[in-house]
Amino acid sequence: MGRLSTHVLDTTHGRPARGMVIELLEARAEGGWKPLKTLTTNADGRTDGPILGPEEMRTGRFQLRFHVGAYFRALGLALPDPAFLEHVPIQFGIADASGHYHVPLLCTPWSYSTYRGS
Repeated sequence: MGRLSTHVLDTTHGRPARGMVIELLEARAEGGWKPLKTLTTNADGRTDGPILGPEEMRTGRFQLRFHVGAYFRALGLALPDPAFLEHVPIQFGIADASGHYHVPLLCTPWSYSTYRGS
């Protein structure tokens, strides 16, 4: 049963990133990106369900676009204008639609890290 999930950790405050907006986009054959979904993280820094569930999973190139600037501003952090990181786009491929693709984000207003999780 394939699925796509994420988990966002706010490493500035040492907690899950509650209320971060995430966009899912799919690469178009002719170029550019097609918006598929917009989600918001819950108190655990995750989406309430899979970003793509078994019935939606397919091979292809995708992008998760994390709205880190708006998230940190909403917490009251004074960010420079423009913010160093406004959005963090993570582009990745799904080669096996039956697999679990977990794309976590660890972030601060000035840095981020990701990996393929389990």
